[in-house]
Amino acid sequence: MNMKKLFNWINGHPEMTMTIISGVLIIIGMLLEHQQLNSLAYAIFIVAFIIGGYHSAKEGLTALFVERQLNVDILMLLATIGAGIIGYWLEGALLIFIFSLSESLEVMAMNKSYNAIASLMSLTPEMARRYQANGAIEEVATEALRVGDRVQVRKGEAVPIDGTLLSERAIINEAALTGEPLPVEKIIGDALIGGTINQAESIDMTVSVENENTLFAKVIRMVKEAQSSPSHTASLIAKIENTYVKIVLLAVPLFILGVYFFAGWTFTEAFYRGMVLLTVASPCALIASATPATLAAISRAAGNGILFKGGSSLDNTTRVKAIVFDKTGTLTEGKPSVAQAYYRREELAPQIDAVVKSVELHSTHPIAAALVHYLRDVSTVSVADMQDLTGYGMVVNALEGEWQIGKASFVLPKAPLDSTEQATVQALESQGMTLVYVAYKQELVAYYALSDQLKKDSPMTIQALKTMGIRTIMLTGDRERTAHYIANQLGIDEVRANCLPADKATVIKELQAQYGEVAMVGDGVNDAPALALATVGIAMGSGTDIAMETADVVLMQDDLMQIPFSIRLSKRTQRIVLQNITFSLAVIACLITANVFQLINLPLGVIGHEGSTILVILNGLRLLMAKE
Repeated sequence: MNMKKLFNWINGHPEMTMTIISGVLIIIGMLLEHQQLNSLAYAIFIVAFIIGGYHSAKEGLTALFVERQLNVDILMLLATIGAGIIGYWLEGALLIFIFSLSESLEVMAMNKSYNAIASLMSLTPEMARRYQANGAIEEVATEALRVGDRVQVRKGEAVPIDGTLLSERAIINEAALTGEPLPVEKIIGDALIGGTINQAESIDMTVSVENENTLFAKVIRMVKEAQSSPSHTASLIAKIENTYVKIVLLAVPLFILGVYFFAGWTFTEAFYRGMVLLTVASPCALIASATPATLAAISRAAGNGILFKGGSSLDNTTRVKAIVFDKTGTLTEGKPSVAQAYYRREELAPQIDAVVKSVELHSTHPIAAALVHYLRDVSTVSVADMQDLTGYGMVVNALEGEWQIGKASFVLPKAPLDSTEQATVQALESQGMTLVYVAYKQELVAYYALSDQLKKDSPMTIQALKTMGIRTIMLTGDRERTAHYIANQLGIDEVRANCLPADKATVIKELQAQYGEVAMVGDGVNDAPALALATVGIAMGSGTDIAMETADVVLMQDDLMQIPFSIRLSKRTQRIVLQNITFSLAVIACLITANVFQLINLPLGVIGHEGSTILVILNGLRLLMAKE
């Protein structure tokens, strides 16, 4: 078993394995050199060069001949060869060993940043129990499931793929997706998400998507794409690497010739110091300043249910000065309920309710769902010539007349309230109620007052953002009184009421002109244009696919308190990257100065140079442990 673990470790860490072999060979070579077996020792050192420097040489030569780019691997390769040419075999071997050790540790450390993907992928089982045509159950690979397949999920097992519940009821633990520890009760027809856990008796479900289109598959793709998308700083450093290496390659021969002809050094000493300069001037630590920190931050966020779609999204989040919140489904639960219904003529209430239910059945808006639920015991009637005026309301013909159902600005201009109704409506709006008006033949006949509960974390989120000096703005289609009531409860700085879906993008432009960098938080289809236009678009995980695809950041757990955490994480990442850049440049300057004054030799130069690289990487990896 131990040998099996050893072989698995070797297969998983080829760079470190070759580095260790190189180190062992160097020790053997030193022992042989001590025994005056110099020729054999030098041969061993050369083998150590080849084994320890294989991966670096491969990357450097590939970059040079295939990509036409110069990188730090070429500098190390030349320094090692140069040391060997002038007979410094041990120093050259130590150089390549320490450089290889640094790169191997970097690879191992960077792999920690991919744990978020591994943990997500492990949530969905590899095998599923699929029903055959004769009712028998067969075990098949999850990836072999197709839309329409009927699947059994036993108690305690993970739902293998997204689908629809066929059993009467189920108790599902969705903590992996939402972070909510309490299980959720599902009834027949409800959606099930792959990776969630069945905590009650065995259930049956039907597959609704292909394996590559499940929610978890989308999440994994998002994280992978994010980790391959560098930050602005990392991109800038990568761009200057080629130029920097060219400068070093030009400076080294000039340095060698300069100190040989003008400082009176021997050629061997000048060449040796040139090799030290080639090593210590290499920008390894500078190049590692940004990418490991960015990957660690993205992975830490992913482990917390926050998906940054790349390093640039992380960078942009640090600059946010104001955050715009859509109200319904973002600051509120998005599940309004009818608190009160008013009819001018009570005897017409059954007909009014029937028309309203018949119309709202054709809409997927949360308010429509609330009205349908309130009128669940009411029969429907035939409606014709239906017009859906997005953001305003609906117009239909029913019961021998035209009906308008919608917001105040749509219905009331032609069917006004009387003075008593105005006072009542104002009182309801001042309590945060949203009103839906109904007119028949251009006469107001009814209105419904709906309330939507605030999310429990909304007040804390707004307060946390205000403490950070970020201005908060709420967008809503509600009227001023309703909007200000909600805003006052939350402590929001600014309100934009009576907003149509098409207005949201315009408002974002106005706020960007006023505040500069603006983030937008939303969850619906009509939020997508604003999410795309904002400096940082933040989509709630419970929202629509288009909102999630458009946004720069997705909150999978639907937890608003992750927004302040995201901003703090991005700012901390920025600080760590700046620390790394400053530290790496300072170390390079110190080592170059020490080399000019002949205060260090090649091994010490390598240790100082590669040690700074490892410290920079470890400093970035601290973000994996960032606390909420």
